[in-house]
Order: sequence, then structure tokens, then C-alpha cells
Amino acid sequence: MPARILIADDNALVRQQVRNLLGRHPDWEICGEAVDGRDAVNKARELNPDVIVLDFAMPEMNGLQSAWEIARLSPSTPILLFSMFLSNQLVEVAQNAGIRGAVSKADVIRDLVQGVEALLRRETFFPQVVTS
Repeated sequence: MPARILIADDNALVRQQVRNLLGRHPDWEICGEAVDGRDAVNKARELNPDVIVLDFAMPEMNGLQSAWEIARLSPSTPILLFSMFLSNQLVEVAQNAGIRGAVSKADVIRDLVQGVEALLRRETFFPQVVTS
């Protein structure tokens, strides 16, 4: 059975690019897309994905707020934070929110697939050294 991935980003073009990149993996299926933080929480509850790729800067609820709520509802679902604004401080706060990995949108081609693979293996993924 393929691993089910939920993509949450308020930008339709970004969601499509992530879908295209992750959809190439033969053992993965994009089970849904969320357009804002609240939608991400609802879709996580409804779809029960194996991994969530979650944008940080979204309307309704930001990625951290969504992660707190998703972790409360489904603590075993790993979340990969996906952000243009990655910093050491954000990574620390994200880890405290239960997020198990973070990828910069600037490094998406290099890191996104590796991040999802790591989370599916129940590992963490914080590869980049970021600046505050």
C-alpha cells in the first residue's frame, strides 16, 4: 500500500509543484491538499495521512498552530515543515510543536523527497544549517 501524503500550502502553484515532485515516487500517493492551516487540520483528521508536508506561512492558522492541533489529534502523524522563512529559532519552535522535520523552499529539489523518506522511516529531518 502506498504511503499517503497530505500537502498543505496556501499557494496553488506550490502545491502543484510539490505534488509533481512527490508524485513521481512509485510508493507514494498524494491523498489530499489543504489550502490553509485550518483546512490542514481538517484534512489531517479526515484523511489520516502517513506524512504531512505543511507550509509555515498560511492564513487561518499558520503551520505551527496547525501542527500543534494535528499533534493533539494524531500524535503519531509526522509533519515536515516547509518554509521560505526557515531559521534556527523556527526549527526549535517547530520541534517543540511536534514537527519532525523542516525543509527550506529554497532547497526543495534537494531536500523534500529525502525529508519525506526520513519521516516515513520515523526519523527526524533537519538537514540544513540555518541562520536566525
